[in-house]
Amino acid sequence: MNSFSWDWEAAGEAFPVLLRSFVEITLLLTVVGTIIAAVLGLIWALALRELPTPIAKVLAWVLDVIRMTPLPLQAFFLYYVFVQLDVMTIAYIVLGVHYSTYMAESYRAGIESIRKGQWEAATALSLPKGRTWRAVIIPQALRATLPSLGNWSIAMFKDTPFLIVIGVAEMVTQARRFGANEFTYVEAFTIAGLIFLAASYPTAVLMRRMEKKLAY
Repeated sequence: MNSFSWDWEAAGEAFPVLLRSFVEITLLLTVVGTIIAAVLGLIWALALRELPTPIAKVLAWVLDVIRMTPLPLQAFFLYYVFVQLDVMTIAYIVLGVHYSTYMAESYRAGIESIRKGQWEAATALSLPKGRTWRAVIIPQALRATLPSLGNWSIAMFKDTPFLIVIGVAEMVTQARRFGANEFTYVEAFTIAGLIFLAASYPTAVLMRRMEKKLAY
């Protein structure tokens, strides 16, 4: 029967390798993906409200398809369709577009939470529609939506390992490679898990506090 052993030397060797992969790949994917998702999500939410009903229904169906299909499948699809793109570009697109569908729902809920009187006041002031959105509706919707967007960003962060299917060498992939090369899987994956926890837990706590603060 094999007994558990922990190799501190192997853990010390794994840490800088995995931390570098976290900063250069995993964190970068999350930041860029979040920016893309936040911008696209707002565009989808506005389009669903402003486009003619038949077009809005088609867009809603497309967003549902993206939201309800697995992220690895979407990564595979883009990888084999857009063969001229490098895997990091595909990874940014996949994460950004996939999570934009969730963020669009958060924006929609935020917009629908705006009191009817706000819309009526903007109409009474003869504000153009564009100015009404920019100066009245979107700022208030963002206040209600921000915690939810943060939670989707955390979810995206935890989904980055799925990109191994197209060869993105993010932190978990590097942990697997390091473990295979050094025969120290326990140390490599434990360090990777601790880095994930150290990055995601404080963010999750901050989002909960922000949500409570913005609720008042």
